[in-house]
Amino acid sequence: MITLAEYLNNPCGTLSIPYWKAKNIVIPPEMKILHDKDFSLDILSDYTDEKYFRLHHNLKEISRIITDDFEITTATQRDIKAIVQIINESYTDISVNKELIKSYTKTPVYNASLWIMVKEKSTGKYVGCGIADFDTETKELILEWIQVLPQYRGKKIGQLIVTELLFKMEGVAAFATVSGKVDNMTKPEALYRKCGFAGDDIWHILHKK
Repeated sequence: MITLAEYLNNPCGTLSIPYWKAKNIVIPPEMKILHDKDFSLDILSDYTDEKYFRLHHNLKEISRIITDDFEITTATQRDIKAIVQIINESYTDISVNKELIKSYTKTPVYNASLWIMVKEKSTGKYVGCGIADFDTETKELILEWIQVLPQYRGKKIGQLIVTELLFKMEGVAAFATVSGKVDNMTKPEALYRKCGFAGDDIWHILHKK
């Protein structure tokens, strides 16, 4: 395990996950996690590979999105059912349940103000959601779930969610991080870069065949 100072010097290049998670996780023997600089194609003879990007934001020059058609509200426990529905409708290969989402409220990095919903003003329908964490030890804002219903994509709702979370922690967090699958069909990396995230760190999650 790396030190806190090492992590803060290069969060996305030293760990594939946030520091608070790395302190508590045990990697099973059939799995390897390698940074792209340590990866070789030879390893694919024994392992399958999933690539993840990891980006960072310095929380400076945040361009907040303003819209007349949608409004942001802070999520409550009563909104967990809607959050589950939005997440499940946003993916074809991921499914969550209420118990999993509710478990995030029990972690040491849970921050109620960083759970937000996006509502369409004309219909009152929830069309997107965002869940982020804040680690007080590292002062790291961690974006976890950023979802927009498929039929509402292309309306800058994703940017609205991301920039709202960044804006909320401006002057509080020292930096923000986010990660996601490189080959995700929704192209989340492009969204985060539009919102000011940067970096070129790629991590390989390898599973023994």
